[in-house]
Amino acid sequence: MSSERLVRLIPFAVSFVVTSVTFINACAWLYQCGCHSLWAGAALTCNIHAAAGRHCPICRHGVPGYAVVFTLVTAPQLLGSVWPKWHMTARLMLCLALFPISMVTVGGLLGWLEGYWR
Repeated sequence: MSSERLVRLIPFAVSFVVTSVTFINACAWLYQCGCHSLWAGAALTCNIHAAAGRHCPICRHGVPGYAVVFTLVTAPQLLGSVWPKWHMTARLMLCLALFPISMVTVGGLLGWLEGYWR
């Protein structure tokens, strides 16, 4: 891979790290499920551990479901990093902005499909 192509991936790499670290926080914000930051217990208090009641649409599918949602959330960031011919700073801002947009879109759709808010 050429060095120019690698440089185009820098905005994605930065946004990928931010998404990786804060993904569970976005899950907790969206679903109010009891998850916490990775350094504060992560999914230890998530409602998936409760015998009854609603269960977090992301956590209840385990690692495979988490991976699918994470991929769907980060894919637009990858496209935003390599597709536009903008300056790197603009592409970085785009990639960072795509995280909450994609999370609300994908997470909202998943929550709606699973009837989480009913």
